[in-house]
Amino acid sequence: MDAVARRRLLMLGPLGVAAVGSGVFWALLLRMRQGTYDPHALQSMLVGKHLPDFTLPGQAPSAGFSNADVNSGPLPALVNFFASWCIPCVEETAALMSLRQKGVTIWGIAYKDRPLAASGFLTRYGDPYHRVARDADGRTAINFGLYGVPETYVVDRSGIVRLRYAGGLSSDSVNHMILPLLRKLA
Repeated sequence: MDAVARRRLLMLGPLGVAAVGSGVFWALLLRMRQGTYDPHALQSMLVGKHLPDFTLPGQAPSAGFSNADVNSGPLPALVNFFASWCIPCVEETAALMSLRQKGVTIWGIAYKDRPLAASGFLTRYGDPYHRVARDADGRTAINFGLYGVPETYVVDRSGIVRLRYAGGLSSDSVNHMILPLLRKLA
C-alpha cells in the first residue's frame, strides 16, 4: 500500500468510528421511543435463582438476618441495599416507606457503612425495613452482584429472585414496576 492510500485510510478511520457510534446512539434512541429501554434493568446473575447464602449481624435497633430468614418470612418481599452516605438512598426512602405502608416486607442491608451513621440515617429519614443487617465488608454484596447502592431485589414465594432494580426507587418505579410484579407474585 502506498503512502497516499494509507493517508486516505487513516482519514476514513474516524468517520467509520463516528458512523458506528451514531448507529449505537440511534438504536438507543429508538429503544427509548418504543419504551423498551430501561437504564435500571441491569442483567443480574441472581434473577431466576435463589438468594445467595448469607448471615449478617444486626444494625441497631434491629436484629440481623440471613437468607433463611428472608425465605421463611412473608413473601414476596424486597431486599434493599442502602448506605447513609448514598444520596439516592435518601431520595428513595419515601418510596420505600410507601411500600411498607402497603404491607410489603422489606429487608434492609446497610452496605459498607458505619453502625452509628446507618442508625442515624434510619432515625433521620425513616426506617421502612422489617429488619436491618450490616454488610460491613461488602462480601454479601459481592455475592448478590451489587453494582452500587441503592439496589433492590424482589424475591418471590419460592425464595427466587425475580427482579433486580439498580438505583433509587421512585413513586413511578414503584407504581409501574415493583407493585405490579408483587401483585403478580402474590
